[in-house]
Amino acid sequence: MTKTLGIIGSGMIGSALARLAVAVGLDVVVSNSRGPETLADLVTELGDRARAATPAEAAHAGDLVVATVPLHAYDRLPAADLAGKTVIDTMNYYPDRDGRIAELDSGELTSSALVQRRLSDARVVKAFNNIDFRRLFTSARPAGAPDRSALPIAGDDATAKAQVTELLDVLGYDAVDIGTLADSWRSQPDTPVYVQPYMAERPEGLSQEEGHRWFFETPGVPVPAARVKELTDAATRENRETTR
Repeated sequence: MTKTLGIIGSGMIGSALARLAVAVGLDVVVSNSRGPETLADLVTELGDRARAATPAEAAHAGDLVVATVPLHAYDRLPAADLAGKTVIDTMNYYPDRDGRIAELDSGELTSSALVQRRLSDARVVKAFNNIDFRRLFTSARPAGAPDRSALPIAGDDATAKAQVTELLDVLGYDAVDIGTLADSWRSQPDTPVYVQPYMAERPEGLSQEEGHRWFFETPGVPVPAARVKELTDAATRENRETTR
């Protein structure tokens, strides 16, 4: 059972996961590339169950560790400190931000397989990469709730996937196993399960300010496990090509 969640990366997804974790009674160790002192406001908001640390310290402290940095920084993850750990990879490949990565453009590897190669002594599980940070935080529901959503996970290690499934359940989500890291492209950007199913239809003609308010104030749309499976099964290699 996870008692402490280590988080490497304190951006939108990392902060949302930290908030969910402390809300259900987990301890959280948050870190980023800029140093623990830059996380003072977040830790104050999170309360007594949270502390700031370096990425290496977060890696050591976490029963599970979330890697949620821009993909172009994946090679700076502390591989030695993550050895033996289950690592949740939330990262997506955005070429405009990350630069071109030949092995991803060619389809030789998925982004999670690339991360697993870097973290060769860890067990990588893809999760939390297909939902925006606001819906991730606001759509969490207790087990059995009629409006509970599910999220896809992928990984090569069955025990690691079971650990991540348990974490999702505690945080407020069902998990849908979509296969191995080689299958994780089914939940990447531009596939049917990516972001949009969890969002209400945005009204047309909103100003920038109205759009910003709509994004933060509009509840998410429940996406149950059966629908997640249907959407991930519908993904095609053509979806995948659109990210290049």
